[in-house]
Amino acid sequence: MRLTTKGRFAVTAMIDLASRQTDGPVTLAGIAERQSISLSYLEQLFGKLRRYKLVSSVRGPGGGYRLARDMKDITVADIIVAVDEPLDATQCGGRQNCQDEHVCLTHDLWTNLNKRMYQYLASVTLAALVHREVAPEPDLNVIVDVRRRAMVALREAVSA
Repeated sequence: MRLTTKGRFAVTAMIDLASRQTDGPVTLAGIAERQSISLSYLEQLFGKLRRYKLVSSVRGPGGGYRLARDMKDITVADIIVAVDEPLDATQCGGRQNCQDEHVCLTHDLWTNLNKRMYQYLASVTLAALVHREVAPEPDLNVIVDVRRRAMVALREAVSA
């Protein structure tokens, strides 16, 4: 399961906005240029963010967008939910009809992963991202290490 471009771009744009709003409203054109995101795509995302009251717009000359709440009160989960990003590793969308209208053997596994992903994203604030307080956990390379060990073991088995 991957977070799509929609979710990644929304979080990136919100970090940019939060980082620059002290100088006044931030234009979408500025965010688009700095982050290499299509302006029309940003307009769609910010329409959704505005409906969820995460941003507010300022019209007229010198207009743009501001955060509607303090950045310490906005979480990554808020942003992801606002732009309709599905955080769901199940095949059934949580409806428990994964396999021939019955719960599949791995449904609970994926449901628990969904909960953990949401809990983590809900624990990370926009302020923490702006102030670069989110650091990788020491054991984050577990998947890479497991794959590397498996490849070494496979090579050794083939050469033996």
